[in-house]
Amino acid sequence: MPSNASGNAGYSVTDTIVHQWPGGFQGGDPFTSWTLALDSPDANQKVTQGWDASRSQSGALVTAASTSPSVSPNRSVSLSPGCGGGSAPALHVSGNRLVTSSGATYRLLGVNRSGGEFACIQGFGIWDGPMDQASVTALRSWKVRAVRVPLNEECWLGTSDVPVQYGGATYQQAVKDYVNLLVSNGIAPIVEMHWSYGQYTGPSAACSDVKATCQKPMPDAQYASSFWTGVANVFRGNNAVVFDLFNEPYPERASGNETAGWVCWRDGGTCPAIDYQVAGFQSLVNAVRATGATNVILLGGLAYSNDLTQWLQYKPTDSTGNLAASAHIYNFNSCSNTSCYDSQLAPVAAQVPLTLSEIGENDCAHVFVDTLMNWADSHTVGYLGWTWNTWDCSSGPSLITDYNGTPTAYGQGLHDHLASVSN
Repeated sequence: MPSNASGNAGYSVTDTIVHQWPGGFQGGDPFTSWTLALDSPDANQKVTQGWDASRSQSGALVTAASTSPSVSPNRSVSLSPGCGGGSAPALHVSGNRLVTSSGATYRLLGVNRSGGEFACIQGFGIWDGPMDQASVTALRSWKVRAVRVPLNEECWLGTSDVPVQYGGATYQQAVKDYVNLLVSNGIAPIVEMHWSYGQYTGPSAACSDVKATCQKPMPDAQYASSFWTGVANVFRGNNAVVFDLFNEPYPERASGNETAGWVCWRDGGTCPAIDYQVAGFQSLVNAVRATGATNVILLGGLAYSNDLTQWLQYKPTDSTGNLAASAHIYNFNSCSNTSCYDSQLAPVAAQVPLTLSEIGENDCAHVFVDTLMNWADSHTVGYLGWTWNTWDCSSGPSLITDYNGTPTAYGQGLHDHLASVSN
C-alpha cells in the first residue's frame, strides 16, 4: 500500500490497493504467511469482517493470521488508532492517568495547531493553513495522537469586534468540522480558549486592546462562561474531546503576589490590578458541568502555565472527577530544568493526570525538548509541541516547513520522539 494512501495515516505496509471502502481495503499484491496486529484505542472497537484469515481479540488487541500455506517470507502489518476508520477514544480521569473506557492509559502526545485564536479577529480567515484530510494525514504520519486547537473567545461568540464572515455560526461550524475530522482520524482534540476579551495594561501586558487580540492574565467574566457553555453544549457526549479552559494565566504578575494570584485563579471576581471582572476557574468548571458535559478538563497554572506549585491546593471542585493539570515548558521559562520538573511538576503528576500542553525552544534546535520529553516519558506525562505551523522556528517556534509535515531542525526532535513512543 502506498505511504499514506487514501488518507489512512499510521499504516506500515507495502502493497497495492485495488479496492477501498470506508473502514477497509483489498490489496492487489498477494502474499501469504502473514500476521496482522491491530492495537485498537478502545476494547469496544471490533474487527467485524475479514477474508482468508483467522482472527482473535483480547481486550483492545486484535490479531489476524493467514490461513493459506507459506510461500514467501513472513510479513507483518500494524495499525494504529485512527486507521481504517478508528475514532479517537473517549477519555476520563482515573487516579493520575487519563484512560480509555477499557482502562488503558492514554497520554496526550502531539502538537498544537495555531491559527483559530488570531486569524478571525485579525480579519483574514478562520485558520492559518490547511485543516483538511491531507493535513491530518500528515499529522498522523508523525504518530500524533492529540492536537490542541487554540480558539478565540469573541470569534466563537460572534461579537461585533469580529468580521461577520469569520465569527459566530461560521466560526463554530469550522471548529466542529475540524474537531470531528481529528476524532475520525483517531486524534484526540484539545479545544482551548486562547485569546479573550478584557482590557489589561498592567505588568506583563501583551497589548492594551480590550478586544480578544492578545493573551490576557485571566478569562473575563463578561464572555468566558458563555464561551464555555457554548463549547460544552457542542461537544458534550463526545469524550474524545478534551477542554483546556484558558491558555496562560498570569494574575500574579498583575498583583505582584503569588497567593493573591492563586486565589484569583480559582475564585475570580475583582482581582488585584486587573481592571475587568475575572472568571475564576471554579466558575468555568461549573459552567461546563452545568451543560451535562463530562469531558476531561485541563487547567494550567500561574506564570503563563509554567507554575504549578499550588495547583493541588487551589484545584477547583468537579462533580465528575475529570480535572487534569497542564503546564507550558519552554527553554526560556523559570521552570525549565529537570530539578524544577522533579520538585514542581512531579508532585502534581503523582496525583492527577499532567499534560505539557505546550513545549518548545526558541533556538531552532531540539536538545531542550529532547530532555523534557524523556523526563515526561518517565513520569507518564503527555506533551504537545508548539506549533504545527510553517513559521520561522525561532519566532514560533515552528515544527514544520510545509503542511506535508517536513520537520524543521527543531521539529525533528518531536518527530523522532513520537516515532518511538506513540502509535
